[in-house]
Amino acid sequence: MTSLNNLGFTIPPYSYRLKDLMSASLTPPVLTVSALNQAVARMLERNFPLAWVAGEISNFTRAASGHWYFTLKDDAAQVRAVMFKGRAQYADFTPREGDKVEVRTIVTLYAPRGDYQLNVETIRRAGSGNLYEAFLRLKEKLNAEGLFDQNRKRQIPDYATCIGVVTSLQAAALRDILTALKRRAPHVRVILYPTPVQGDGAAEKIASAIMTASARAECEVLLVCRGGGSIEDLWSFNDENVARAIAAASMPVISGVGHETDVTIADFVADLRAATPTAAAELATVPRNDWLATIEHHATALTRTTRRQLQQTSQTLDNYTRRLINPTTAIRHERLKLQNVQARLIHATGIPLKQARYTLQHLHTRLSAQLPDTRPFRAQLSEQSRHLNHSWELRYKQRQQALHALNAQLELLNPQRTLERGYAIITDAKGHVLRAPKQLQPRHFVTVQLAEGSAKVGIDSVQESLD
Repeated sequence: MTSLNNLGFTIPPYSYRLKDLMSASLTPPVLTVSALNQAVARMLERNFPLAWVAGEISNFTRAASGHWYFTLKDDAAQVRAVMFKGRAQYADFTPREGDKVEVRTIVTLYAPRGDYQLNVETIRRAGSGNLYEAFLRLKEKLNAEGLFDQNRKRQIPDYATCIGVVTSLQAAALRDILTALKRRAPHVRVILYPTPVQGDGAAEKIASAIMTASARAECEVLLVCRGGGSIEDLWSFNDENVARAIAAASMPVISGVGHETDVTIADFVADLRAATPTAAAELATVPRNDWLATIEHHATALTRTTRRQLQQTSQTLDNYTRRLINPTTAIRHERLKLQNVQARLIHATGIPLKQARYTLQHLHTRLSAQLPDTRPFRAQLSEQSRHLNHSWELRYKQRQQALHALNAQLELLNPQRTLERGYAIITDAKGHVLRAPKQLQPRHFVTVQLAEGSAKVGIDSVQESLD
């Protein structure tokens, strides 16, 4: 049984009379609730070492102070947990309701409320400990080689006309990218380099797709994307081959893997990291209508301001008119002044409007000049198609004539035609062709092949001719 001294309490030395000592030995000391809770907290912290605990997140709350409060539970029990801001800011993800996690924690007791709780120092997704350690080792290795160095990263072109995308054909990320590009820059050409983004062999195929895009050099910027998922789902983008393929790409690479809280090795190596696939598409393009919209907005604001100023001036004039008592000359004079001010105001506002229209027209002309002219390429394609059809027809006629010639030669060598001229083929019982009279033997049968059939003939005698 634990004594009060073991719980952290000290009993001050007092002088007792014998009667008091006897009564003191029979009556235990009275503790305050605070002292009891503090003693229990110290006992828990001293007797339970720092340990990993696995469970499911429930009732997760992020306080305004930055601290995380949640409940860790399994099928049979639950316990409250807290992760203070100083530790939470280094977490690789923000837990959500139902997430399976593993926490490195100290068992303690919250003294003011008397609640037993876990003081969490580190949090990770359940089962991802080994993967995370491998992630850190590869990150340290590539960082030491300089693959994460900001000086080697390239600038994303402002006005790309062709964008490559490395992702799966079935991925929702592809639809998000195409939707964003169609909305922001419908004139940009998109080339897809399809590849699986998870599963066995996905990392090698992703690296191969990136190297293919680099070798073809068809696009000005390359997006390497997939949607969110667990660390296992995103593990293909933590592969060393994928990282080196991104670093060696001939064009700038934007990585848009997972959600905003997901971080992969590909994000560190890429020239630019996007929080999501849609954000990657937005970072790769500048909407061509943005500057037009800005100019239009300023023109509208200027017109609205001018109209409001004119209305206020007119209202002021009406106010002064009502305050005057038949001052005809003064009214006429003030009206002339107002008209003069109004004319100057219109003149002053007209010049910026003309300048803005001229600038708008100039920018529109520059935009028209930058748009590609596809007519020469269409004419060249039509000419090549016509030339290909002509070459095909010529080759077909030549092959047909050669076929007719070979057919004629084959017809000349047809043994049936020889038989039709009166010749015959004689074979013995074994099917061997007989070519000399000495091969014929009396009392044997031979087969005679004629033009219109064959006959089996018995030989009575053989008389060789001297011819």
